[in-house]
Amino acid sequence: MEPVRLSVLDRSRTREGHTHPEALRDTVRLAQELERLGYHRFWVSEHHGVPGVAGSAPTVLAAAVAGATRTIRVGTGGVMLPNHRPLVVAEQFGVLESLFPGRIDMGLGRSVGFTDGVRRALGRDKGDAEDFEVQLGELLGWFRGTSPTGVHARPAEGLSVPPFVLAMGEGAGIAARAGLPMVIGDLRNRERIRRGIDHYRDLFRPSPWAAEPYVVVSGTIAVAATPEEARRLLIPEAWSMAYSRTHGTFPPLPPAERVAARAMTEKERGLYESGLTGHIAGTEEQVAHELETVLKETGAQEVLVTTSTYDREALLDSYRRLAAITSG
Repeated sequence: MEPVRLSVLDRSRTREGHTHPEALRDTVRLAQELERLGYHRFWVSEHHGVPGVAGSAPTVLAAAVAGATRTIRVGTGGVMLPNHRPLVVAEQFGVLESLFPGRIDMGLGRSVGFTDGVRRALGRDKGDAEDFEVQLGELLGWFRGTSPTGVHARPAEGLSVPPFVLAMGEGAGIAARAGLPMVIGDLRNRERIRRGIDHYRDLFRPSPWAAEPYVVVSGTIAVAATPEEARRLLIPEAWSMAYSRTHGTFPPLPPAERVAARAMTEKERGLYESGLTGHIAGTEEQVAHELETVLKETGAQEVLVTTSTYDREALLDSYRRLAAITSG
């Protein structure tokens, strides 16, 4: 297939029998490996109070990743802006860009906590997500020195940290009106992705941050020697998602063979089977064909891979195989 810009979002998923600190160190090590493989970006996520995710402070983790690497771009996928004051977010990214100039990305999302308890702990509620567009404008203003407060964000003011909007629902329109690059997923709902991208391109207004639309499609991609091995990579996350939908929290990822031995309710089984479908998974030839189709359908300039699984060695092998088939 034609070469494509390839990036990774690692959620620092915890695994059964392993600790949260191990998950964070795994993320840093993975970034180092992906840098050697030629990946373009490496992003980390923000989750609070989730047993299955160690990454609760993305700008802190991004600093550790950037400090352990030299060339790969590092950023967030993303900082959930409604959880924070825009000034503080600007300051954090200003520090990152000052320490690692020309390598930092500012991926921003509009989610607010996964549960009511987490939202209460953050001092937020679901309605705060509705203020995302205003908060985004305020955040970008701190970098440009246009805040009406008379306050200056140090060291952010005057720096150029590329912002990206994680587009779910209203996100496509917000990204377009702000003139920002957009990240959209997931790959299981191709029609929804195409509608979102069309909406974004139709409404896009050039800005100091981007002269034209820039689309990153994101989703799970698994590559292995056989289709069965690729499917095995999907099993831990599919079960974790099914569990979260029925119990209200994401658990640590179990080994694939443990999932097969688990008893599931009819609802859990249905959610689990659904979680295994629609992803790009298979051998190099199968994945190359499917990925090429997605890129032709969407016209995306970049792919952000979001695969999580228990077997870290198999995950790295998948990334090696993916890099080989997309490097031309």
